[in-house]
Amino acid sequence: MKVKYITPVVTIFTENGGIDAEGNKKIYNRLIDGGVDGIVVMGSTGEFFAMTMEQIKELIDISAACCAGRTELYIGTSRMIAEETIELGNYAIEKGADGVMIISPYYFQLPDESIERYYDIVAEGIKGDIFLYNYPDITGHSISAQTVLNLVKKHKNIVGIKDTVPMVSHIRSIINTVRPQFPDFQVYGGFDDTFPFVAHAGGNGCIGGLSNIMPEVFSKWAEAANNGDYAEVSRISQKVNIAMEICGVSSPYIPAVKRALNILGVEISEYVKPPFTTLNSVQEKKLKDIMSRIGLI
Repeated sequence: MKVKYITPVVTIFTENGGIDAEGNKKIYNRLIDGGVDGIVVMGSTGEFFAMTMEQIKELIDISAACCAGRTELYIGTSRMIAEETIELGNYAIEKGADGVMIISPYYFQLPDESIERYYDIVAEGIKGDIFLYNYPDITGHSISAQTVLNLVKKHKNIVGIKDTVPMVSHIRSIINTVRPQFPDFQVYGGFDDTFPFVAHAGGNGCIGGLSNIMPEVFSKWAEAANNGDYAEVSRISQKVNIAMEICGVSSPYIPAVKRALNILGVEISEYVKPPFTTLNSVQEKKLKDIMSRIGLI
């Protein structure tokens, strides 16, 4: 099975918080040219949580026109209101997205039954492929492997999951629980450094945000894994282990990614939606030090 590296792409805004069409297309083209296997628009890295329904539809239009047919394209259509999630999900599918990615409802620490109920509603309403999105550090709860299996049994359009967990045991549990009955179910890690484990455990790869910065490195990582070149996988892993420090430059690390792109000569607006802030001088110095250590600058 071929493993993939997919980028949850940053969203480029104008300086007044609108959607920057040309800035976003510049990023999409850079990622496609860099060899990533696909793009997720409006994942967590894409600041979906701070965008209006109108902005989300605008970005769907832009990304579909630019990316559909050139690379795998998935759209994050997560909303706290299930009906809005369904509306956006069907809009994305109609525009040409290969599927949608939906995070479990956040704010309350929900039991398994509530998580399952939410996904039952959206899976019945969306006329296309759905990836579950598990991110317990953000939502306050985790989608259990048994809940994943329950959902896949009921809904043929639930085809995979992005499992953003630091403990690879949860990824392993999903693979071991779901795959025996549904061998085509796709399992992706959500933290970049989990990629080697997911690849060796029989998963499908990673949907990791650091690939916004250096897509060529991550596409070569996937290529090396697919070729069985474990020496190259190890070499790149050592670089990625250092790059993971970028995640600690700012909280969240979205402003650091946008600043890194400008440092690399990709001229984009660094506007981030409130309450996020752009990097200060101390943070920028730390970012440049990390980039220098991995040979980016």
